[in-house]
This record gives sequence, structure tokens and C-alpha cells, in this order.
Amino acid sequence: MPYSKKSELPDSVTDNLPSHAQEIYRKAFNSAWDEYKDPEDRRGNEDREETAHKVAWAAVKQKYHKDGNRWVRTKGE
Repeated sequence: MPYSKKSELPDSVTDNLPSHAQEIYRKAFNSAWDEYKDPEDRRGNEDREETAHKVAWAAVKQKYHKDGNRWVRTKGE
């Protein structure tokens, strides 16, 4: 299910990511939710939600990285 606001994101996202990264996650998840609605567009037996979460985390990792236990913005981004 798509997320209309950051407060609806899973705890694993809101408890760990900075606000900007949460917004990246939310937008990427919602986009992937729409893009991968057809099972034949997904890899293996992954369901729609699992695929959307993977895409969202990949989007966050393009701009942020873990520094110890914290997610920080990658320099130059």
C-alpha cells in the first residue's frame, strides 16, 4: 500500500532514517508500488510490497550511507 505521508512509514524507516531520507524512501516506494503491480514485472516470487521496499531502500542508498549506527548523507549528494 502506498504511503501518503512519512508518519505512515514502517518503524524500521522512521526510527533509523533522517527526515529527507524518509521522503526519498516514501516517494521511491510509491513509485515502485505502481511500476511493479504486475507479477511478471517482478523477480522470482517476490510480492509487490517486498519489491517496493527493496526499491525504496536502494533509492535511499544512492544518497545516504551508514556511518556506525546512523544514516548520513553521502558527500557530494
